[in-house]
Amino acid sequence: MTILFISMAVFLLIGVPIGGAIGGAIVLMNLLEPFTTMEYLTQYMYSGVNSFTLLSLPFFIICGSLMDTGGLSKRLINIANSLIGNVTGGLGCVTVLACMFFGAISGSANATVAAIGVIMIPQMIRCGYNKYYATALVMVAGGLGCVVPPSYPLVIYGVSNNVSISDLFLAGVGPAILVGVLLIIVNYFISRKYGWKGSGEKVSIKRFLLAVKDGIWAIFMPVIILGGIYGGIFTATEAAVIATVYSLIVGMFIYRELTLKMIWDMFFDCTASMGGMNYTMAVAGALSAVFVYHGFGEMVQNFFFSISTNPVVIMSLIFVLLFIAGMFVQTTPIMVILSPVLLQIVTPLGISPIQFGLVMLLSLCIAFVTPPVASNLFVAQSMTGLDVVGISKKALPFMAVLIASMIIVAFVPAVSVGILSLFG
Repeated sequence: MTILFISMAVFLLIGVPIGGAIGGAIVLMNLLEPFTTMEYLTQYMYSGVNSFTLLSLPFFIICGSLMDTGGLSKRLINIANSLIGNVTGGLGCVTVLACMFFGAISGSANATVAAIGVIMIPQMIRCGYNKYYATALVMVAGGLGCVVPPSYPLVIYGVSNNVSISDLFLAGVGPAILVGVLLIIVNYFISRKYGWKGSGEKVSIKRFLLAVKDGIWAIFMPVIILGGIYGGIFTATEAAVIATVYSLIVGMFIYRELTLKMIWDMFFDCTASMGGMNYTMAVAGALSAVFVYHGFGEMVQNFFFSISTNPVVIMSLIFVLLFIAGMFVQTTPIMVILSPVLLQIVTPLGISPIQFGLVMLLSLCIAFVTPPVASNLFVAQSMTGLDVVGISKKALPFMAVLIASMIIVAFVPAVSVGILSLFG
């Protein structure tokens, strides 16, 4: 195992992508300390991606892109603005609410930051918000894109640990609302301190109904996806396909903002993105087999329990581990590699796989905004050209919200799994 970790670290340090680093380290380890044949390793790689549920990932990604360019996202923002846009810090509240709306369709944090940020950051700056603050808020609130179900990191977690995807999605509703409400509250007090007012437009039933009328086709999207999944009408994969076709039809023939060239570019970008993601999942599947063969899970479990058997201490150590891992490693390998290992530790503590999946998801939301990887940070920064340090400073209060939410979800099961009892 020493050869595996050292070689993987060396590959990463010299700039090899995470999938290549894992694959190269496994091959090198097997050459120096043979434990199986290359034929079996390739079979493990195949099993890592041989899942019907994983087919939902490219469709959710395409669906998010279609929503953004097809005009659905801006109509969701208009609906949110008609609800709370005129209160103190109203545009900040609209940003959080819009991220929740968009997340209920796209399942991607990066897509949410890109879709909402391109509209809301300029609006907030024009209305007097600090430009670093506006960028930081979009960056953190964009994490709701993968907390609000459907969520592609939860799909990966469910596939990796044989956990029900629909139960994970349903359990994600509570944490998503918790994070959203806390972000809105923090934004309100910060906005009141600096005198950032709302949009200036009066809230009225007429204005709200007009926004709903214009965006009714966008509203139907999460209803179709989540209602179909929770109602047992179709699976997560089928929901992703239906949502993609629906957004394509709405964008092309109802809102008429999609062109064939846009669609081609989206499919091209998605192919490149999913190619890298699938390869990473394949080699991560082989790595999981290596861990099982060498008893790595039991080694980690014994190490943690040798320090303490107190659930608070164990979970605190896991928080630190996930935070450090998230700073340097992307979402997919963390979910595929670490979740099966860590589940062996938390299960004896009485934490269910579904609850722990939400804890891991919230930890990744923190990683999304923490350099050096910080995918949300760099997507938001690319829109404004501001320095990373300045954005990160303004994000600190919102990062505190994410940390508090993660702790609450970890130690108050009702926030996540409580809703499952309502649906039998």
